[in-house]
Amino acid sequence: MGRPLQGLTFATAGDGTALAYGVRLLRLLGALVVPEADAPGGVVGALTDGRPPLASVPWRAAVGEPHHSWAASGAMALTGEEDGFPVSPGWALAAALAGAAGVLGLLSQLLGTPVDVDGPALLGERAANAGLHRRGRVSPGGACRLIRAADGWLAVSLPRPDDFAAVPAWLDAGGPGDGGTADDWWDFVAAFAGNGRAAALEERAGLLGLAVSHLGVPSDAAGDAQALARGQRWPVAPFLVHASPRGRQGASGRRNRAQPPGRPLVVDLSSLWAGPLCANLLGLAGARVVKVESISRPDGARLGPASFFQLLHAGHRSVALPLDREWGRAALRHLLAEADVVVEGSRPRAMEQLGIDPRHVVDAGAVWVSITAYGRTGPWRNRVGFGDDAAISAGLVAGPREAPILCADAAADPVAGIHAAVAAVACLLGGGGYLVDVSMREAVAAGLATRRLPELIATPSAGGWEADLGEVSVPVAPPRSRAVPGTVARLGADTSAVLAGLR
Repeated sequence: MGRPLQGLTFATAGDGTALAYGVRLLRLLGALVVPEADAPGGVVGALTDGRPPLASVPWRAAVGEPHHSWAASGAMALTGEEDGFPVSPGWALAAALAGAAGVLGLLSQLLGTPVDVDGPALLGERAANAGLHRRGRVSPGGACRLIRAADGWLAVSLPRPDDFAAVPAWLDAGGPGDGGTADDWWDFVAAFAGNGRAAALEERAGLLGLAVSHLGVPSDAAGDAQALARGQRWPVAPFLVHASPRGRQGASGRRNRAQPPGRPLVVDLSSLWAGPLCANLLGLAGARVVKVESISRPDGARLGPASFFQLLHAGHRSVALPLDREWGRAALRHLLAEADVVVEGSRPRAMEQLGIDPRHVVDAGAVWVSITAYGRTGPWRNRVGFGDDAAISAGLVAGPREAPILCADAAADPVAGIHAAVAAVACLLGGGGYLVDVSMREAVAAGLATRRLPELIATPSAGGWEADLGEVSVPVAPPRSRAVPGTVARLGADTSAVLAGLR
């Protein structure tokens, strides 16, 4: 069994970073991509036996990539010192997201329901809903900070109350005291981390379940122990796709390439941003989405901006189960047996504790999409990571490395989410029976492997800020969000109906 798009041929015309990145994704997924002199510029179409294209998508043009894509996405407005000018780091990450969105649009047309999404704008969606802004070495959401160690920089994320409680053990120091504020804790971290070496602090934090990463460079994701264990090479792939050895149709014989499921069932076990975004995009592609949460530990994003949670989950059915009880775990296993796609964002040992083996689901013909900070395999497979620190571990910062600042808002989340959706749709077209392994660090590093220009600092204009690209200036757009499509079901509202038989 080969890669999911093996046997499909796509024709392409035009150039640009977004198009080149999209072509690379198609090839990673097994497609043959050939130039087509007569095709309109900037269009990719799927060809079958020399007949006219089954589908085609115009790629979003961007003048002066990658700076234009970054400025237009809302990410530039979120990058820079709080009282300073917006910055473009020169990385082509936003342009790469335009390419990923183009591939998603193309493949979803083949699946039956085209998805038209502005890939670069996904970088600013949470900030737009939460009213976040740039803060230099502090993430827009405030949970991550760049901290100087004795020999480099660390990204330290402390989004949960329990994280602060673990800091004294991490730094082997007493802490600021019972009455310490959040700022007191951060001052304590900065003071004691400054005496330690970055690698040792990162390793110790991982053992304690803290999300701490050293500032990497993109090629680290192809050369360190984690990358080597995962078989990554430079330029890294944004996802790894593993086919079931049992064949394309799986044991059940439910699926085949000629007739992909018209409205596939997606069981979404994920939380926060990356996984829910993947499920959201699959829903836009026509899938039926069931969000499954633990009764005792529901998705923490429910406590965040209501409009952002609605954006990602409106129209999805809600199931809540007592996963600490056998009947709850049995109900979950039943749902997984019915799924065409499973989306989850847990470290591997979480599924092991529930007695769930993704390989069994994949062998039955479904697509299992795993989104984690560092991937399902390798020595870092159980390390904790969030969108900001995972992006920094891939090397996504602005400014000189001796004085870095954070880029955008939890960038690894939307980057991983859209790449996961691209791979999931491809695997449905390929007949199912695939495990998609998305590392947030690797997804960002893949987008940083395109090309880089000198950094660009915006200048004030009558309407806000402008990025001067030489022959043309482009406005620096504020973060923006897609329209919120409707209301969200209350936690567990559909549990009885779904368990009674969704199909």
